[in-house]
Formats: sequence, C-alpha cells, structure tokens
Amino acid sequence: MSSSIPGRGVPVPGSAPRSSPVARISRGALTANARAACERGIRSFDPSVLDADAWGHGRSLVHEVLEAQGLVAAEAPVFTADGSAIARPSTTLMPSTLFGLPGAGPSTTAVLRLTGTVLSVKDLRTGEGVSYGYAYRAAADTRISLVTGGYAQGIVRALGGAVDVAIAGRRHPIVGRVAMDVCVVEISDAAVRRGDEVLFLGDPSLGEPSLSSWVQATGLSEGELITTVGLRAIREEAP
Repeated sequence: MSSSIPGRGVPVPGSAPRSSPVARISRGALTANARAACERGIRSFDPSVLDADAWGHGRSLVHEVLEAQGLVAAEAPVFTADGSAIARPSTTLMPSTLFGLPGAGPSTTAVLRLTGTVLSVKDLRTGEGVSYGYAYRAAADTRISLVTGGYAQGIVRALGGAVDVAIAGRRHPIVGRVAMDVCVVEISDAAVRRGDEVLFLGDPSLGEPSLSSWVQATGLSEGELITTVGLRAIREEAP
C-alpha cells in the first residue's frame, strides 16, 4: 500500500481516472541500493544526492534510508586551480547508484516508477490527426487513448513519436505532440479501457519502459529527466 510523501499531491479515492501521472518512490529499492553499496565497503554518500528534493525522490525519505544504513555525507568536494571538482572516490555513493539510474550497474534497481491513467479511448480514421498541428496522422484506421501526463509533469515534448509506454504489459507508442497535461497513445486493437494504468517508466530488467529511451529521445541526462518527473508529478511512497 502506498502513501503520499509530504509536500506532494494527495490522491482522492474514487472511480474516476486520476488527473495527473504518479511517481511512485520505492523505499525497498532505495534501501536495497544503499545496502548493496554498504556491502561493497561504501560508507558515505555524495551530498548532491539530496539536491533538488533528492533528485525528485523526496529528501526526507532518502535521508531516512541513508541514515538507517549508516551512511554519512561525504566531505565537501575539493576543487583544482581551474575550478574543476576532483572526482569522488569509488567509496562514495553517487546519485545514479542510489536511485538506480541507467548505467549505474546490474546490482541496482530503479527507484522511481512513473504511471499515468487512460482518460478516454476513441477511433482514429485514416488520415485523421491528433494533438497540436496534427503532426501525427493515422496511416490506417486505428485506435488511440488520451493519457494523463504532459510536459507540465516532466513528460517532455520530445518524447512524442519517440518512445513507448506499457499498458497491461503491452507496448504502445506515444504519438503526436505531447500536450501540457496529457499525451496520446496509439493502442490499435488492444483491449484498453478508461481508467487503465499506463506505465511510462519502470524496471528495464523486466522489459518495462526505461529512462534510457528518454535520454536517447531528448538528449537530456538521466538526472535532468528523473528530477523533473519527481518534482512535477504526484509523488507517492511505495514499498
């Protein structure tokens, strides 16, 4: 059972689809990543882990997990004469490892899981377009879903036409331009209904949509993308 992290939106029970995407922060994954670091002999964390509300993961939760594992903040970075920071030693826990970002290593797990909700389903006929400027037009008769989550919540516009989401384990592309609070997903003949959960970001080891594809599509870094999502979506703590 999840609970809202203080300072973020609180979900209201009911049957209507949620109006915003939800970033679920796994305490278990955070703890596992921190514990694995400790088992490798790491005893401190880079202070930047807590920047920007812990990269959008929630500073209080992250600090609590680090403290429970006995990790302490590393000393302030040392700078060279030209102003460059000397790289942290391998005995310091870095944000990418703690949050399970792509490239952090096979022993880490993604901490943030981003989901949206299907608001509506409709038919799209050959040649009909969707979203701003009708940049996408159907090459054949198909079906589309309107899904919660747009650039206001960190699902940046460059993702339109470039990445997939998952609904009931099946991949579907985002089509057309991403709007402020919603995006359009082509579902073809899939049995998708109003209220279904849509997975934007999950666990790549399970074949779920990954942050790596977002990096490739946008040119932004893993940290930039995950922080924006965590700060702008409804954020909940999960097991």
